[in-house]
Amino acid sequence: MMHLFLADNRAELERRCREKVAKRPLRLPSERQLQHGVPIFLDQLIRTLRAEEAGKIAQSLAISGPADGSAKGTSELAHSAATHGGQLLALGYSVSQVVHDYGDLCQAVSDLAVVMEEQFSVEEFRTLNRCLDNGIAEAVSEFIQRRDVLIADEQALALSQRIGYLGHELRNHLGTASLAVAALKHGGMGLSGATGAVLDRSLVGLRTLIDRSLADVRVEAGLTLQRSFFFLNNFISELSYSARLEADLLRCTLVVEEVAPLLRLNADKDLLLSAVGNLLQNAFMFGARNGTVVLRAYASGERLKIEVEDNGAGLSPEAADDMFLPFTQGGANNSGPGLSLSIVRRSVEANDGVLSVESVLGHGCVFIIDLPRHADPASTFAT
Repeated sequence: MMHLFLADNRAELERRCREKVAKRPLRLPSERQLQHGVPIFLDQLIRTLRAEEAGKIAQSLAISGPADGSAKGTSELAHSAATHGGQLLALGYSVSQVVHDYGDLCQAVSDLAVVMEEQFSVEEFRTLNRCLDNGIAEAVSEFIQRRDVLIADEQALALSQRIGYLGHELRNHLGTASLAVAALKHGGMGLSGATGAVLDRSLVGLRTLIDRSLADVRVEAGLTLQRSFFFLNNFISELSYSARLEADLLRCTLVVEEVAPLLRLNADKDLLLSAVGNLLQNAFMFGARNGTVVLRAYASGERLKIEVEDNGAGLSPEAADDMFLPFTQGGANNSGPGLSLSIVRRSVEANDGVLSVESVLGHGCVFIIDLPRHADPASTFAT
């Protein structure tokens, strides 16, 4: 009888299951997994088989549940399997591991039965399969449900951080602009003076922040790119106007190197403006205090490169590797949310480009956007 075979060989079956788990890459069995997985299931399977042998069908179903899943979540096995699925998630296992845990036991029973020349009835195999099916279904359901909750919580946290950052920056720019307007009204000053310059910078900051936020939404939503041909020197010139205002506001020096004429890009201009603008803003904020930032663009074979270089503290190799992850900061200035570089990377990659950073600790950073070089049709004239 199967329940006697399982009871007599329980230790050997658990050992075989441990061996099977250990053979899977990076999935060594933990004490917690073994304590709440196979041992409890074996006990429930044995008691189910005994109840059925004694004709106590109601007791059997109370332990392991019916085959059709109509009493989902109400059996003893369902509760323990759900607990096991949740624990495997907490231990960092995959849904595949959840399924394999039960499959390992089935295979261990079959293999040992062959070795010991044991034979079981068809009804016993049906009971074994029913228990396995119910255990897998309950464990996987709980695993997926809890995983979805965790993912939703992480997404909600990321969204709240991004909204908080956006609201904070909008409020700062708007507050500065409001103060400047109030000063202009009450002081009778002209727009060409220092107060007018503050107002101008605040409005440019608001526009830039909104543009970059919209670019981020476009990338996240996977919207179709609005590609066009345009000259690289005109692009850098357009970008440098608002960048100089930001540099002045943060008391940095911006050096824009001359760009060779007739170099053309075929890209989504708005996304690219957002990407380079974010790199410049990061260089102003996280570079050296009152430092110098250099913006250059040039051709390199069949590629076009746009570089933003600062003379700040630089990054360690480890920090450089993590730089483009969301909410990660590698510099000494941790006032920002660490979001913009992940936005830059997505915007660059959407334009078939590559974003990288070269840095030596103590000697600043060079962020490099590497894009395909396109020759636009003779009939097309871009600006």
